[in-house]
Amino acid sequence: MNKKTDKFHEMKFEELVAELKEQKERLFRLRFSHATGQLANPLEMQSCKRDIARVKTILKQRELKGESMPKKAKPAAAKAATKSAKTEKVAK
Repeated sequence: MNKKTDKFHEMKFEELVAELKEQKERLFRLRFSHATGQLANPLEMQSCKRDIARVKTILKQRELKGESMPKKAKPAAAKAATKSAKTEKVAK
């Protein structure tokens, strides 16, 4: 594994969900800056998208392994996944 994935693999479920939310907000701000022509480095968007994909992959891997998620987090994770799927379809 590499340094970026190691950082995410060490996180707990709640931390990963929080990181996912934070990265999505960051991507929104980057897209807004890009649209207004204020984004200095467009590669930041690519980096942010990849971080989102890394976090989602780790969450899915843990789900498939059968690691239990906290009961309160299950609906939130399902809701976040549904929202992200809808957002991705609209963005394409």
